[in-house]
Amino acid sequence: MGLTIRPSNPSLGAVGRAMAAGRDDLVKEWCAWIMRRTAQAHPHLHRPILERQLRLLVNIVILLTGPVRRQAAQLWFDSCEYYGRASAGRGLAAGEVVEELLHLRELLIRSLSDIIAALPARYSLAAVLRLNRQVDHGIARAVAGYTEALVETLFAQNGVPEAVPELPDTESVKRLEHLEAELERVRDAGRVTRDA
Repeated sequence: MGLTIRPSNPSLGAVGRAMAAGRDDLVKEWCAWIMRRTAQAHPHLHRPILERQLRLLVNIVILLTGPVRRQAAQLWFDSCEYYGRASAGRGLAAGEVVEELLHLRELLIRSLSDIIAALPARYSLAAVLRLNRQVDHGIARAVAGYTEALVETLFAQNGVPEAVPELPDTESVKRLEHLEAELERVRDAGRVTRDA
């Protein structure tokens, strides 16, 4: 048996604080990249809803570095699955959904490089591996959500391929509100844990 590499709670906390400090810039940069990338193919993309989805994902990634990371993991999976379903409605290919979430990894690496480099080597490697693993799990769930949306459409059309209908804005907003409420519940649990 080899040595298990685990990030320390202080190192994860430092990574989480750095992400929280750069959250708004990270969301704006990620959203701008997606908008530029999809402008011609998907001119009807609603930026406010996309930005809200991305902010939700970034907020959950921040929670994945704190004391409620186990509770936040299920929310991460659910939110990524929803992102995959919504991406199918936007008319993306499965690979494009993967690319959009991989871009989050790139942005995280760039924005966290200074804090990661300042940590002791053993903890910095463990923190990076943990974040990478969470993004990978999120990508897998997004692809699962994307695939489920396609399969549901095939069954609804008696096996005749047809584009996945985009969720109406009201339905997207309703789903986002539900996930955001769950995010607040997990955050509150974290506050209680910290205060105890």
